Amino acid sequence: MKKIAFIFPGQGSQAVGMGAELAQHEDGKAFFKTADDVLNADLSRLMLEGPQEELTVTYNAQPALLTVGAMVASRLIEAGITPSYTAGHSLGEYTALVASGVLSFEDGVSVVRKRGQFMNDAVPAGEGAMAAILGMDAEALVTVTDTITADGYPVQPANMNCPGQIVISGTKEGVERACVELKEAGAKRAIPLNVSGPFHSSLMKPAAEKLTGALDEVQMTDAEIPVIANVNAQVVTDKVAIKQLLVEQLYSPVLWEDSVRTMIESGVTHFIECGPGKVLSGLVKKIDRSVTVMPVYDEETLETVIEASKGW
Repeated sequence: MKKIAFIFPGQGSQAVGMGAELAQHEDGKAFFKTADDVLNADLSRLMLEGPQEELTVTYNAQPALLTVGAMVASRLIEAGITPSYTAGHSLGEYTALVASGVLSFEDGVSVVRKRGQFMNDAVPAGEGAMAAILGMDAEALVTVTDTITADGYPVQPANMNCPGQIVISGTKEGVERACVELKEAGAKRAIPLNVSGPFHSSLMKPAAEKLTGALDEVQMTDAEIPVIANVNAQVVTDKVAIKQLLVEQLYSPVLWEDSVRTMIESGVTHFIECGPGKVLSGLVKKIDRSVTVMPVYDEETLETVIEASKGW
């Protein structure tokens, strides 16, 4: 039997129409209705009809992505595909925790809506920024960002995505200065990202304090399926450790490349991306081309994976 990992995308993968086909299935309808009821909002309409700008706002995108990812994972497990590990990119880690039995779907939706609000409130719009840096070594990048931060313009690595792709985060001026200096230091490209805040930077510490309280209000249990934590790329199952790592995750880099390598070293040969888009599928292939990666975001891709799994 092959070792399988379910992986769950983060912000940026949301799109109008996400989960539309899956929502026609009885399970899908139930997930959409539950999300609407928990949030006392018409999230499902926003997901299916947009507008994209409103869906992309962090406190809408987060519960929307969790809803579709959890729905896909539920259908896969129902079809007899059980993962050995789960992992998610940033917000996706919460979807992984739902799939691993740490959080109920209801609590997951509720807490990520609050997480999005806390993140939105932590830094006023326009004061923070993020950028993707391509073609640069991590050690050389950190030398540059540390110097700029020491000069009074906070900026740091936020997502260690795959070889040659690191996202930086910080104040608007810190990121702008870093983009210029990193290109001078040898980076191939520096691409500003269209995001609503400086996620996974020290500027998110006020949001992390509020998140601690929100996590204290939900019930968490030890993981039935081991989860790979963003903060340290290690296997975690203990609910107390998971809660602390979720708080640290808000202001720490997402160690995605290391997380994928941890799963591969643990014997994972098949990765299933659960949720809209194919962002993580692309990153995993850049990390190790020898593994099998399959995205599931509609009925056709779901059936393709279910059929393929019969040979695993």
